[in-house]
Amino acid sequence: MRVAFVGKGGSGKTTLSSLFARYAARQGHPLVAVDADINQHLGLALGLGPADLPAPLGAAITEIKDYLRGDNPRVPSAATMVKTTPPGRGSRLVGIDDAFFAERHTTRVQGFGLMVTGPFEEDDLGVACYHSKVGAVELFLNHLVEGPDEFVVVDMTAGGDSFASGLFTRFDMTFLVAEPTRQGVGVYRQYRDHARDFDVPIAVVGNKVHSEADVAFLREHVGDDLLVCFEHSPAVRAMEQGRALTLDDLEPANEEALAVLLGRVRTQEKDWEKFGRQTIEFHTRNARAWANRATGEDLIGQIDPGFVFGRRPAVMA
Repeated sequence: MRVAFVGKGGSGKTTLSSLFARYAARQGHPLVAVDADINQHLGLALGLGPADLPAPLGAAITEIKDYLRGDNPRVPSAATMVKTTPPGRGSRLVGIDDAFFAERHTTRVQGFGLMVTGPFEEDDLGVACYHSKVGAVELFLNHLVEGPDEFVVVDMTAGGDSFASGLFTRFDMTFLVAEPTRQGVGVYRQYRDHARDFDVPIAVVGNKVHSEADVAFLREHVGDDLLVCFEHSPAVRAMEQGRALTLDDLEPANEEALAVLLGRVRTQEKDWEKFGRQTIEFHTRNARAWANRATGEDLIGQIDPGFVFGRRPAVMA
């Protein structure tokens, strides 16, 4: 299952991404977490220093394209592969423990793997947008066939910026982290409205809740989309101040809230047919909007009508 954490900047989505990944791994789920936020803090929330982070995906986009395109005759080179390029027969389909990504772009932490898109570099300033880096995550998810009990947890960019590509449709479950403020519920409305036509499952996770009045405020503004609330946490605040945090330090009510999130993901239906349909839809949109012009090729020809999404041939590791 693919799980995204989204929300307003500062809402706590990185913290909740890190806690959920730890909790799901403790419950026995093989898992990889991905920091796809422009503010690269997921590793820090998991207790890693800058020197401990894996090689960033965004800096190796050409290498990743060459690996994923495999022997697909519809994608003859990395230069003709864009972030929305769908897999086809001959593409290299990967699992969450794929050797290429595990050895080159993953650090083990807290019992699971961590991958990062990487921050802006000096050469990017003024000439590149962050989606050029996040495109590596989109390609990884497009070519990923995870097992029924395996998780990918992605800490996404803040606010509505997630809608700058089709990445927001790559998930089985999206948790929108909202503080009990007008700004917090405003981002919820924006996300809900943008995602409405794409059948994106969304549940709201209230965060930094101090009182029943906070819960009532969230319920008033998001209704039945409110799944669970996390109370203000001294343990989390201590972690944010640089002290070590384990799940055993978490308040019982907040650990129970993590169990609710995991339960919601476990009951979510996997829909490979919808995933494939939306992969093709967004690739077609991008091809017509900019990618054909950028590559000098008709990239709609990359779509393989005979390819079945969700099925990984045994010969492709």
